[in-house]
Amino acid sequence: MATVLGRSRVALTIVLALTLAVFAIGAASAMAHSPHAVYTMTNSPAGNAVKVFHRSAEGSLSPAGEFATGGVGSGTSLGNQGGLVLDRQLLFVVNAGSDSISSFRTTGHGLELIDTDPSGGDQPISLTVDDGLLYVLNAGGTANITGHTISRQGALSPLVGSTRPLSAPAPGPAQVSFEPRGRTLVVTEKDTNLIDTYEVDHRTGLASGPNAQPSAGATPFGFAFDKRGHLIVSEAFGGAVDASAVSSYDVDDGLIDPITSSAATSETAACWIVVTKNGRFAYTTNTGSASISGYSVSHGGELSLLDADGRTGLTGPGPIDMALTGSGRFLYSLNSGDGTISGFRVGADGSLSPIGGVGGLPAVVVSGLAAG
Repeated sequence: MATVLGRSRVALTIVLALTLAVFAIGAASAMAHSPHAVYTMTNSPAGNAVKVFHRSAEGSLSPAGEFATGGVGSGTSLGNQGGLVLDRQLLFVVNAGSDSISSFRTTGHGLELIDTDPSGGDQPISLTVDDGLLYVLNAGGTANITGHTISRQGALSPLVGSTRPLSAPAPGPAQVSFEPRGRTLVVTEKDTNLIDTYEVDHRTGLASGPNAQPSAGATPFGFAFDKRGHLIVSEAFGGAVDASAVSSYDVDDGLIDPITSSAATSETAACWIVVTKNGRFAYTTNTGSASISGYSVSHGGELSLLDADGRTGLTGPGPIDMALTGSGRFLYSLNSGDGTISGFRVGADGSLSPIGGVGGLPAVVVSGLAAG
């Protein structure tokens, strides 16, 4: 009997140990993800900072602090997408006024500044991250893209030999981003109506290019990829009234091939793009119309407008950026006209239902939006 009891105690000890181990792994996994929060930057020339807003389970936002980047903003519109990028528990931010980029660790209490490093050019406006590699788009001076490596702790180091030009010294670039596989970088140029691609060596992280190709429509601006790698790009058409559109492309070995060319929004100045996690819907903010246009995205990348009038959602004046939460349940719009963030619940059919938002942001100069 004693032997049986002893074996029972040993078995119980093993079960408890395994349970605690599973719990510890789960806790570590939870800590590895960013908190439920929304982030934007002040872009202030007196000192750039990231404003943090806690996100409730219902999607409502409440202020959760302001955290200095260690750099300086420009104080003016950046005409960009991707000024803030959230990668798991790390947040990366451009400092356009001091030609630097900052990295933060997200915590339950806000943000912890890790590093602030030179961007490798003038006026950084957009960032993209893939598997420990960051590329920044520098729009000022002679515009370029430049690579940086990211340590496990989030520290940044310049990638020697990574700087590459755009199609021209000052083409009015808007965004840089990796495609989902991390093999190609894409840059949109507003002033030249070109889309640049760069092939990335997976061993060295160095990019070759650019391969400049014509956009399907005028003033290509923000873009995003669906889960099958289709490139979806907004087209502002120079801000012409009710003339903006969205196009989709196949991307293969650095070549882009239009799928849907300039599907009209019937709104003004489509500039920022997001795509839902399941790849079924794409949304663009129309800066001149204070609205969001939604599109369904087919398996093959074809686009269809969700609402005939192009108004899937109404925002505050001057929407300049958007962010979807990781779950895809909530969509937020940053509005430069009144310093607000508008919130929406994303329906299974792609519809947007307003859930309120927050105000008190510095109007006009705020830039970038990321959501965890």
